[in-house]
Amino acid sequence: MRGKAGLVLGLAAGYVLGTRAGRQRYEQIKEQAEKVWNLDPVQKQVAKVQDLGKSALLAVPSALWSGAVKVSKAATTKGTPGQRLDAAIHAGDQAKDDIEDAADASAEAAEKAVKDLTAGARSAASRSASSASKPATGSASGK
Repeated sequence: MRGKAGLVLGLAAGYVLGTRAGRQRYEQIKEQAEKVWNLDPVQKQVAKVQDLGKSALLAVPSALWSGAVKVSKAATTKGTPGQRLDAAIHAGDQAKDDIEDAADASAEAAEKAVKDLTAGARSAASRSASSASKPATGSASGK
């Protein structure tokens, strides 16, 4: 019971403190995030990640399919049942290695794309923030 009361008090305090900033500040943060998201450098990186995702999705299934074909061919070759089993096991091991390589390559490419995306987003955000903080040029004096 004591834990529930603490939880309710904590939620109430968080709500009160969180609402002090108000809806206006939330809207400002949201608007700035949308500006950064819609910048050309960020969208270029997003497109790169999408393209990578499509190619990565195709790499692993094709490795799986070719591995299955190799195993089935090895299992149906001429020879004794033991020789066919050994050939199928060997083909399965090779297929497993091919699938691991495809998955590793996809993961490395995804990590690189994410690093590029975050670097591009940070760069765009810093350019956006620096241009927003510059004072407007022109005559501001009332004389």
